[in-house]
Amino acid sequence: MLKSRTGKIASAIHPEGESGGGWDVLDGRHSRSEVPQRSGWFPFSVGVSVSESEIEASCLGSAFMDDEEAGAAGLLKQLQDSVDAHPGDPSLHFDLGVYLWERGCEGYESDAKERAAEHFLISARLNPQNAAAFRYLGHYYGGTRDSQRAIKCYQRAVTLNSDDQEAGEALCNLLDEEGKESLEVAICREASEKSPRASWAFRRLGYLQVHQKKWSEAVPSLQSAIRGYPTCADLWEALGLAYQRLGMYTAAIKSYGRAIELEDDRVFARVESGNTFMMLGSFRKAIEQFEKALSISPQSLSANYGLASALYGLSKECINTGAFKWGASLLEDACNIMKMCTRLAGNLSSMWKLLADIQILYAICFPWIAEEPALQLDASDFDKSIFSWIETRKSAARSARFSYQKALHLTPWHANIYMDIAICSDLISSLPSSSSHYELTSWQLPEKMALGALLLECDNYELWVALGCLSDHDALKQHCLIRALQLDASLAGAWAHLGKLYRGFNKQLARQAFDIARSIDPSLSLPWAGMSADSLTGEVAPDEAFESCLRAVQILPLAEFQVGLTKLALLSGYSTSSQVLGAICQAVQRAPYYPESHNLKGLIFEARHDYQSAAASYRVARHAICRLSGALPQTCLTDVTVNLARSLCKAGNSVDAVRECNCLTKEGELDVEGLHIYAYSLWKLGSNELALSTAKNLAAKIPQMEKSMMAASVSFICRLVYDISGLETAINSIQKMPKHFFESANVSFVLSGINVLDENGRLNQIISMSRRFLTSHTEIAEMHHLIALSKLIKNSSKFGLGYSSGIQHLQKALHMYPNSYLLRQCLGHLLLLSNGWNDSHLSTRCCIISCPDFSCEGLKSAWEILGAGAIACYAVGNSTPKFSFPTCTDQCLSKTQAVQQLQKSLHQEPWNRKALFLLVLNLLQRAREEKFPPQLCASIRRLISIALSIKSYPEADKSGEYQRFLLVLCASEMSFVGGNQVECIKHVTEASEFLLPNNYLFFAHLQLSRAFALEGDMEKFQREFLRCLELGTDFPIGWISLKLMQLLYSAINDSSILDLSFDGCLKKKEGTHKMWAAVSALLEGLVSLQSSDFTSAEQLLERACCTMDSESCSLLCYAIACIHLAKQGNGQQFVSHAISSLRKVQKTAVVPLPIVSTLLAQTEGSLSPEKWEQKLGLEWFTWSPDMRPAELFFQMHLLAEHSKAGNTSASAVVSCQSPQKWVSRAIHTDPTSARYWKILQKYARPTAILQ
Repeated sequence: MLKSRTGKIASAIHPEGESGGGWDVLDGRHSRSEVPQRSGWFPFSVGVSVSESEIEASCLGSAFMDDEEAGAAGLLKQLQDSVDAHPGDPSLHFDLGVYLWERGCEGYESDAKERAAEHFLISARLNPQNAAAFRYLGHYYGGTRDSQRAIKCYQRAVTLNSDDQEAGEALCNLLDEEGKESLEVAICREASEKSPRASWAFRRLGYLQVHQKKWSEAVPSLQSAIRGYPTCADLWEALGLAYQRLGMYTAAIKSYGRAIELEDDRVFARVESGNTFMMLGSFRKAIEQFEKALSISPQSLSANYGLASALYGLSKECINTGAFKWGASLLEDACNIMKMCTRLAGNLSSMWKLLADIQILYAICFPWIAEEPALQLDASDFDKSIFSWIETRKSAARSARFSYQKALHLTPWHANIYMDIAICSDLISSLPSSSSHYELTSWQLPEKMALGALLLECDNYELWVALGCLSDHDALKQHCLIRALQLDASLAGAWAHLGKLYRGFNKQLARQAFDIARSIDPSLSLPWAGMSADSLTGEVAPDEAFESCLRAVQILPLAEFQVGLTKLALLSGYSTSSQVLGAICQAVQRAPYYPESHNLKGLIFEARHDYQSAAASYRVARHAICRLSGALPQTCLTDVTVNLARSLCKAGNSVDAVRECNCLTKEGELDVEGLHIYAYSLWKLGSNELALSTAKNLAAKIPQMEKSMMAASVSFICRLVYDISGLETAINSIQKMPKHFFESANVSFVLSGINVLDENGRLNQIISMSRRFLTSHTEIAEMHHLIALSKLIKNSSKFGLGYSSGIQHLQKALHMYPNSYLLRQCLGHLLLLSNGWNDSHLSTRCCIISCPDFSCEGLKSAWEILGAGAIACYAVGNSTPKFSFPTCTDQCLSKTQAVQQLQKSLHQEPWNRKALFLLVLNLLQRAREEKFPPQLCASIRRLISIALSIKSYPEADKSGEYQRFLLVLCASEMSFVGGNQVECIKHVTEASEFLLPNNYLFFAHLQLSRAFALEGDMEKFQREFLRCLELGTDFPIGWISLKLMQLLYSAINDSSILDLSFDGCLKKKEGTHKMWAAVSALLEGLVSLQSSDFTSAEQLLERACCTMDSESCSLLCYAIACIHLAKQGNGQQFVSHAISSLRKVQKTAVVPLPIVSTLLAQTEGSLSPEKWEQKLGLEWFTWSPDMRPAELFFQMHLLAEHSKAGNTSASAVVSCQSPQKWVSRAIHTDPTSARYWKILQKYARPTAILQ
């Protein structure tokens, strides 16, 4: 205690400004090393000794108190003596006053403050610039209740020192107590303008401006205050409030967040932060803030109100996205919160208003969800669920009306509450009653409440629009809407409702009103829905109407709009859209008592081939019709029953379908479509006689049918008769039919399909007549597709279908209709299935990858054709010869595009097994070409493991087992190239156990023989080789691979069995057997070359070249064999053969092949030494820069050396460098060659050699 006092006394004795002084008057900080010493003064060391004595007080007890009092008395006497010695020194009076003031504050002397005030007054008179003296005087007068003098003293202190926080705060407190707010603002503003470090002034000014709601002025003041007090949570909170009121919500959230970081228990900051998040539409973040505020203060009314508001806003978002159940659960939570708030503050109108808003929204959005599954829902369960749903909504609506009435009692001058009651009453009256019929709508109470609102605010255009919507009288509707437009001509809602009103008697005016509304506010749903309503009259195209209605549903998901969207989808062909399915499911939840919503839901499910769900929806629709007890005509029930029978029939439940048709027959309501279903279901059940009898009844009604229904009936009867009675009976029945029955494209397709199976073509005349009714390009393309398929069947042989005739027809048709997706995909599919040598790469050229999502049942998609064609083409498809050099002129040029398209398809549909399967095979092709790079191999292994992890395939997919078989073989190949022979054999053994034809299992045992041969286990290799001979295969590549194994490992001594099997396989390959024989000869020739049997190699390769005269690979190999024979001295004719073959290679090669020019230079140089230089110079251009070998540089050295000797025909490439540099480049590429080093030594200087 004494140490603290001593410091303050010392600071008072040595005020700031004296020489050598290190003292601060305001806070008493000092440094002992800088204490000045004055003669006659009590040395400060006494104060220090006192302080050290205080440290020993714990041991000395009361003895220390005596020393302390003695020291204080001595110090007071010394200060008094100094003042007496120098009465004109203001600093000495101030020091003595400070000492006495502190003695008085500590209670040592009762009159010390009065004596101190006298000295402060003398000091102020002697030195009027001493702000501290005025501050102490202000403290003294404030303590004596003389506020006026205190204000003047404080004001003088602040004027002299604007940074004096103590005086400034005290002054502002006194002014605040006396209500002098304007003077307080003026003082703070003056102080802040004088000194930018007057943080207290900025803080006080900011608070005052926030209090006065001067938000724009408060922001800079609070920002300046925060620089002085960065950890003051109040300042950050006030700044956030100012930002919030200015609409700067992001900055407000950051300020509130900083306040919360400083003090986590600030309720106001969390509540206002939640309100700001609601302003931004971030209701989830707002809920989080309100919940945290309630965890601090559970009874906070503002936090509870904000939480309920945030839940209300989030529920609106959920409802707009179709999540009605989630939205209703959020509203239940919000309702419970607001009920608690009304108990806490039941006299606030806003509480009741929000509670009513929540309850009315709950009544509107509460969805109907059947407790039982739709397939098990009977009529009584349906009635109970509808009754419960209606009562829940009515109860919520009544509660909302009661809450609105409570709010109206508290604030009867609010017109909008009158309108809320009117809307609530209208909702209650619009809900169907619990009985099976609708209540008559009563508009009396809604109209009265709306008129009451208008009495309060007659110029409120929104109230006029609301009255126009609530009224049931057209004249009153029109008057109200026009009155609203008179008040505000840009009111889009009024124009939209006016257009809805005019649709009943003047569609042109209605269209104009909708156009005006849409131009004013495109986000309004009603004009878009009104535009789509004219599609049935043909004034708007179905596609355009669907897009308009879809836009309306996206803006506002009303059940009426959603039902209309579904109707338009069925008309315009968008019935399989997921948006339509979601819309009709939501419509069923919003209007479950409406039979049409269930019926339309069934139609959508049926269009998506979900027949079980469709049947369930039709049953519910029938329950809804029966519940209305005669309010709808009997035809509605008949239509739904027919739909139910059709869906049951498509689902394979023919028994129930026949039962439904029998019920319609008993009631006499079985129409034409019902007869179709009845006959088809009877045929499925095996009741052929009854089916034919029903078909006869159907045929009797054909003359009275419409044209479209007539065509469908004739087509159905023809197909049914063919399926039951056979081809002859069907043709005879068709020939007996009247000719006008065949005037339809659909009938023409059916007749063409039947005529395909008739070898005599007895229906040709009828078909040619019916084909005149093919009008659209789509129908014509479909007919060409059918004709191509018919030619496949009629031109088939014992070796297979007549693909060539079908392909030729499609190629001709494609010239006439080049943009037909159907013809292109059909042609690509047939090319893949045919045996043509070049058909696989041609198939990829038929695909249009950028075409829309076109699919046809039975045909492969564009990406399937592209992927399969890229695999089936044996040529290497690289465009840059980095890993190998392509030699096939008919190579597939779309391999890269195939991989990219398959990856895109797999990304869009990760569950697509076929895309994954084709991607694995394409990547394996690429890996083989690129010599199996590790990264690509790792990707292939990962994809194979994913594909094999799919255990089950659909029963309808017969190729699933074959795909798994190939994937296992791919896994074994990856293990084989990776050197893991154990894993390779494991995979192949698994593949050999698949239940597949021997035609495919052959390749599993071929892979096993490869693995055993690499291990050196010749016994097992021999066993698997013989197993391959036993199984056999229809694929020539399999026999060629087996022959290669026989040549490399001498599997059997007698190869006649293998040759006979290969010849038998080639006989089945019409048109390609010569090419496969040439490939076999090429392979044997290569093996002979490897074994240095050049005579046999020349004969075999000559045979291959005779068939594949444009294949540069076979020509090159033949030339090499001839060169070797010429070197052995077998005659100069082999040199001529080699030169001829090498020249053909240069002409036919897709890209310039390396080594060809070198070989040609050698062969021609042997005949004419003058030509070798020109041919050898061309070799440089056949190599890519990153693949040029060392020998090529050495050849350039030879050319350069020869050019140096005097030959001027060397190329520019050769002459650009010296022979020595060419040798240096060869050594740089291959430093291990001693031959290059010896040549380089010839060019080196003797001194360099010595070094």
